[in-house]
Amino acid sequence: MYRDEVPQDGAILEQWHEIAYAVDEEGNYVLVPSAGWEPSNLVNVQAWELIAAQVSRALEQIHRGEASPLLYHMERNQMDVGLLARYVGMSRWRVKRHLKPRPYAALKPEVRARYADVFRIPPHKLEELPARVEWPVETERKLK
Repeated sequence: MYRDEVPQDGAILEQWHEIAYAVDEEGNYVLVPSAGWEPSNLVNVQAWELIAAQVSRALEQIHRGEASPLLYHMERNQMDVGLLARYVGMSRWRVKRHLKPRPYAALKPEVRARYADVFRIPPHKLEELPARVEWPVETERKLK
């Protein structure tokens, strides 16, 4: 693709740009900023919607008393049990157990601090959950 053919469809990236390789007037490859491309914007919006749905389900489970706040943070950071276990240095079964409300409530402060470090928040913020999921990308308005 030539430099003047690099897509500039905008939408999801807003003020940011992705970098694309293009050919300049002399036939050399150059890096060119792109505001976005309609097909990639559609895929990104769909991915954000899927992540938002997963996080919303986690919040619902927590509010119903079926899961601990760790589930919200794990889903929001797009982690699974195995990945979170590796980051906190615990076995998978132990992390899975901490996703239940009762075992989570009995966690020692040191263990809570390990989880908080992984999520890059202070330990007391583990229990602070939003009323609803908010994302930096408002998907409904981006593709219209």
